[in-house]
Amino acid sequence: MNPVLNRIVSRTRLDLVRKRTLVPLAEMERRARRAPPPRPFAQALMGGGVSLIAELKAKSPSAGLIRPRYDVSAGARAYTRGGARALSILTEPFFFGGRPDHVSLARAASPLPLLRKDFIVDPYQVVEARAVGADAILLIVRLLTDWELVTLQRLAWDWYMDVLVETHNTDDLDRAKKAGARLVGVNSRDLDTLKMARHAFERLVPRAPKGAVVVAESGIKTPADVEKLTFLGVNAMLVGESLLKQKDLESAVRTLVAAGKDGGQ
Repeated sequence: MNPVLNRIVSRTRLDLVRKRTLVPLAEMERRARRAPPPRPFAQALMGGGVSLIAELKAKSPSAGLIRPRYDVSAGARAYTRGGARALSILTEPFFFGGRPDHVSLARAASPLPLLRKDFIVDPYQVVEARAVGADAILLIVRLLTDWELVTLQRLAWDWYMDVLVETHNTDDLDRAKKAGARLVGVNSRDLDTLKMARHAFERLVPRAPKGAVVVAESGIKTPADVEKLTFLGVNAMLVGESLLKQKDLESAVRTLVAAGKDGGQ
């Protein structure tokens, strides 16, 4: 595992000890039961063309500080006005500048379904996601054993959340299929090197589990990139960094949304 990724996961597990002390699992489950009902995340991506999942994050290990004046609520509103069909909210605090309650802020600002994007390795985080209002969670195949992947996915389903199962190579895709993933992400960023892998979408999307909703992740910047995704038949694209580097978020979203619609016609 990449040293940066290893540090992120180690810090996440350490922080879970603190969280469990502050808010025991039983209390977090009570909060989850009181949360607003989940919105249909995967269903929102199946409206034709290439749907946009617009991501909000302040920084990342690969890009550094992305948006100095990071405002989750304002970003969620701009993305919604621009025509995104769902939102991805980074909640990892130490390396991405997020917090779990950023999901709650986004939910109050937008009617769109929300993905809690984090390094989820423990059932506590799944329940926490529902407690703050997430409609879906991310599970990264590379970080989990087969048993953990199945267990966490089923727990999320028990809480009526969708699960985006992220893959990067054919082994990941085989494991996602074995786990019964219904919503599969193909990430073109190599988690071992944090660099973009050329032609990852072309190699991997055709091997995604049949019947699954397929999401292309990372490296998507221009309408030409979206056109390629249309040709491959993906259902959605998850875009963050290239949007967040633009001054006008709404306009940037409209450009990619229009490309996704044009390709679907």
